[in-house]
This record gives sequence, C-alpha cells and structure tokens, in this order.
Amino acid sequence: MRWTLRKKIILGYSVAILLILIVLGWAFYNIMHLGRASEAILKKNYNSILAAENMIASLERQDHSSLLLLLGYQSEGWTQFSQMEAKFLQWFSRAKDNITEKGEREIIEAIDGAYTFYLEKFAQLRLLSGSEKDKAAVFYHETLFPAGEALRDACFSLKQVNETAMFRTSNNAKSVAHRAVISMLVVGLTALGLGFVFSFMLSNFLTRPLRHLVKGAKDIAGGNYDVEIADESSDELGRLAHEFNDMARKLKGYHDLNIGKLLAEKKKSEAIIHGIDDGILVVDADFRVLDINPAGARALGLAIEAVSGRHFLEVVKDERLFQLIRQSAESGKAPGVEEGQDIITITQGETSSHFQYRISPIYSETNAMLGVVLHLRDITRLKELDRLKSEFVMTASHELRTPLTSIGMGIELLRESASGKLSPEEQRLLDAAHEEIQRLKSLVNDLLTLSKIESGRIEMEFERASLPALFDKVVADMRIQAERKSVELSWQSSESLPPLKADAHKIAWVLTNLVANALNFTAAGGYIRLSAEQIGALAYVSVKDNGAGIPIEYQSRIFDKFVQVGDQKGGATSGLGLAICREIIRAHGGTIWVDSAPKEGSTFTFTIPVAL
Repeated sequence: MRWTLRKKIILGYSVAILLILIVLGWAFYNIMHLGRASEAILKKNYNSILAAENMIASLERQDHSSLLLLLGYQSEGWTQFSQMEAKFLQWFSRAKDNITEKGEREIIEAIDGAYTFYLEKFAQLRLLSGSEKDKAAVFYHETLFPAGEALRDACFSLKQVNETAMFRTSNNAKSVAHRAVISMLVVGLTALGLGFVFSFMLSNFLTRPLRHLVKGAKDIAGGNYDVEIADESSDELGRLAHEFNDMARKLKGYHDLNIGKLLAEKKKSEAIIHGIDDGILVVDADFRVLDINPAGARALGLAIEAVSGRHFLEVVKDERLFQLIRQSAESGKAPGVEEGQDIITITQGETSSHFQYRISPIYSETNAMLGVVLHLRDITRLKELDRLKSEFVMTASHELRTPLTSIGMGIELLRESASGKLSPEEQRLLDAAHEEIQRLKSLVNDLLTLSKIESGRIEMEFERASLPALFDKVVADMRIQAERKSVELSWQSSESLPPLKADAHKIAWVLTNLVANALNFTAAGGYIRLSAEQIGALAYVSVKDNGAGIPIEYQSRIFDKFVQVGDQKGGATSGLGLAICREIIRAHGGTIWVDSAPKEGSTFTFTIPVAL
C-alpha cells in the first residue's frame, strides 16, 4: 500500500484517538466497578439493619403493651400488641429474605424461635392479668421481660452483623476507588507518554523533508543553485522534493544562460539613466533611495555615494513632494498634480533652481510594487525667461497706457466736436478707431493685472466676505446687459453658508467676468444662474448657463492666455479673462474648472475657503 502524506497524518491522529479511547474505557470500567461496590452496601446490609432497628422498636412497643395489661388496660394493651406484632413480623420477613452474611441465618432462626416463645409467654400474661394481677406481675418480671430482652439481644446481633459487614464493604469500596485512581493515573500517564513519543516521531518524520526544503530555498536565494534534496519517501513531500530539485536545475540553467544578458541590460539601463540630462531618483517601497543619476545628484547638491540607502526625506526635505510619492506608491498611479503646481524650487547658497517633477510608480511583471521614480526636469532658464517676459509685458503695458489714454481722449474730443462736420464714412472710421482704442486699453489693463498676479506683486486683502452680498452686487452690475439680451440672471445660496475668507473685490471681478462670458455665449431666452454650497472647509461657487457651450477641443486649454472660442457672440476680447480668473482663485488657495457640452451650456465652478 502506498503511504501518502494524508494517510500518515490520519494514522497519527488515529493513534492519538486510540490512546484517548483506552484511557476513557479504563476510567469507565473503574467507575462501574466502584458503583457496584457502593450498590452492594445498600443492597446487602442496609435493608437488614433497617429491619433489625424496626423489630427492636416494635418489641419496645409490645413491652409497653404488656405494662398496659398489668395496669388494667386490657383492650388498649391487646390492640397495641397486635399492631406491633404485625409490624414486627413484616420487618422480620424482610430480614429473612435478605440473608447475605455468614451467621446471619442462625441469628434469624434464633429470632424466630425467641419471638414464638415471647408470644406464648405474652398469651399467658394476658390470662393472668385478667384474674390474678399479682401473679401476672411476677410472671412479667421473671419470664416475659427476660424473654423480650433475649429477643432484643438477638435483633441487636442481626444489626451488628450487618453493620460490621457494611463497614467492611465500605472499606473495600474505598480500596477499589484508591486502586481506580492509581490505575487511571498510570494508564493516563502511559498514554500521554506514548502519545508524546509518537507525536514527536511523526512531527520529526513530517518536518525533516521540510527543513531540507527550507535550507535548499535559502541556498538558492543566496545564489547557490547546486542544491539537491533527498527525496526518500514516495508521498507528497517526496514528490515536492523531486520537483524542488528539478526547479533548482532549471534555475541554474536559466541563471547560467541569462546572467550575461541581465548584466548587459543592467549596464545599458544605468548608462541611459546616467546619460540623461534630467534628474532621475528611484526609491523603493520603504521610500529609501535605490538609485540616482549624476544630474539628479547635481540638482540636489549631493554626492551619489552619500544618497544611496537613505530615506527620501533625508535627501529631499520637501514634505509635500514626499506625500505625493507616498500617494503614488499606495495607489499605484501617478498623482494628479494641477498644472503649475508640479514645480519644486531647490536653493543652494544664493542660487535657486526650478525643476518640474513627474512621479511614476514601478511594477514588476507580476504587478508587484517595486518603487517610485522621481523625474526632475530643470526649467530654471524657462522660469527666468517667463519672469523676463512678464516684466517686459508689464513694462510695455505700463508704457502703453499713457499714449493710449492720450489717443483715446483725442478721439473722444473729435467725436464730440466734429461729429456734424464729418462725412458718414469718416464718422464710421472714427467710431471704429474709438472701439479699437477701448479694446487696446482693456488688453493692456488685463496684461498688467495678469503680470502682477503671476509675479506676486498684486495685493490681496483677505477679509470675511459675504457671498450673498457679492452675488447681489454682480447681478445688479450685470442686470442691464442681461436684460438687453433677454437673458434671465439669478442666484441662489444656502442660508447656512458661512462667510468666505477672500478678497471681496477680486472674487466679485471673477464672478463678473464669468457672467460676462456667459452672456456672450447665451442666446435670448436663456438663463445664467449663480449658486454656492459648502462642502467641508470650502465653498463651491458655480456660474451656470444654457448657452452654446464650449467645443471639446477648447475645454482643456480654456484657462490659458489668449485662448478665444471662435463662435462667441459678444465681439472680440483679449482672451485673458479666464487666465486672470484662474490666477486669482489660485491666490486664494482654490481651484477652478469647467463642465461643458456643446449646445448644452457650461458650468464654471471654483472653490474658496470659508472663514472658520
């Protein structure tokens, strides 16, 4: 028969169960034996003792009946004697039927004879007590009373014989119990010892191949593929050892075949990473630095040798960037970072460098999380160019304001003083020049505002601002334009909405700009609705319309500079309004976005912190 691992385990459990059954059977036998010994005490002796005691009690009452006869109470004495006689004979019959001890039969026969003699003498006493009381008293004292004492002594002998037997049986039961305890202890300890020895042998038999397998696995993990496990048995463990040996041979062949390729690929990857101009930093699942290329080390101002194995926060002391890396490691996805917020500034001495970062998780072929890659792209020159551009735009815009103001004033004077002297064509050209001057002035003002916000020069006056009051102001300011286009303009807000922590003038400008844009794209009969609700510590403010909507291709860059939707109805604009809105909302610590579908309207939403 082939012994499988399952059969061996079942055999082990069967032996343990067998030992338990043996102990239980032996205990049951001893308990039954002890019970029979206790039962013998009651069955053999107790009934006889009880009969003897009741016969003695009956004799005492009969003796009392004799005294009643001597005192002249014939009827009462005879009645009581007859009752006690019946009771005596009843208990005598029980004692006679329960003869169990040696000598007990002789005592019963003696009691029988003595009681017959006693009855005869009582009959004589009864006759004498009726006529000759003096002789009756003498007869009682000399004959009847000694006969009763002899009968009582015989009953005591019966009781004593059974009491002696009861004590002997009780001592025998104690001996049985003592022997049962000792024998059960011996059998139990023997079974325990056998079970322990068998369990040790079985566990050693089962775990010995496993220990060999563990040692072999450690050898393979350490790079030693020349491992051979002895597969002595034919059970599952033996087959496992055979398969393990086969795996070790295949791993050795695979290792010998591919180690060169792996080393070549590793060197190639290292050469590519080290040759990239952008900084690359790799951390493991415990956020310790695995690798860093020279560009990354230069960006962080560290030596490559001093970085390896250190925690990320020891190398890059930026808690926000670390939280993004942790988020990527936990979610398995690149963290969502808003455009413009994916920049880190590193200061070394008096020099500051700006890097745009990208975070990507690394997976194995089995989708196991290996680590996270931080890609640092040096945008210091781009930031400097952007700063120079902003300064140029600000300077140019500022310089253009004066001549544009002068030109605008001149055109206004011409329109007022020469309106009747010009031909219709000249008047049309003058009006066109006035419109273009106004457009240029609006463009210059928007450029100045945007430049100040981007450079951080614009001042924000944060205070507790009431959103319903801002809605009222914006609706009042834009009501005339809405009525001209036959567009319904309304607002609604929760009564429990707390005040905002914001610059009221800047938020009013954002709302006015969003409403003006909505008017440009909403036909007559449409609506524009302002609403707000609180979610957590933020107020979500929305401007919704049912106008033409925003084409799909414009939605991803609608907040960029100079982006204009081609089919707007309200005339040309600078294309800077939404860009300024985004910068103002960012300055408040919020975000802004749009939900739109062509021909179904648009909803612009931004968040503002509430005043807690």
